[in-house]
Amino acid sequence: MTELASLPATRSAYDAIAPVYAERFSDSLRDVPLERALLSAFADLVRAGGDGEVGDLGCGPGYVTAHLRGLGLRAFGVDASPAMIGLAREVHPGVRFEVGSTAALGLADGTLGGVLSRWSLIHTLPAEVPAVLDEFARVLAPGGHLLLSLAATDGPEHETQSYDHAVTTAYRWSPDRLAALLAERGLRESACTGG
Repeated sequence: MTELASLPATRSAYDAIAPVYAERFSDSLRDVPLERALLSAFADLVRAGGDGEVGDLGCGPGYVTAHLRGLGLRAFGVDASPAMIGLAREVHPGVRFEVGSTAALGLADGTLGGVLSRWSLIHTLPAEVPAVLDEFARVLAPGGHLLLSLAATDGPEHETQSYDHAVTTAYRWSPDRLAALLAERGLRESACTGG
């Protein structure tokens, strides 16, 4: 797969704000019990399925990767931003972090027990999301689990959203449309939370 068209702008934006982003969101799970519960349930599912490695794809500064390790998972992180990966390695020196693309992971087929994509798919152009989902499906082991977090919408398909920190365009997805894309790749939705 060639590089995603959306990747250079996303990489550049997150490289530029990496220290501010890392400081602002380093403890973001503390006040969001639902996200902690989802991550805990995800960890339970991965362990029940054979305890394979988990890729935190679009890991940013690595705090959620570290949280997954604290839940007993063999988690590693991948992010397009070298600055984010540098911060992740600095704060979590015992954890594997790699600069890379969610559309070309460099992993063998079926090697991961779990894939976490937490707010990383939102900056991918809608036309490129199927290629990323293909890659997630390719690297997941049979029976593996995928946890996606992104902004949902009941409005126009691929509605955009702005944030109060300088990043590239973020796209919102209809849960039904995303579930259909997952089903086309042999991935089954088992739960959807909204808000």
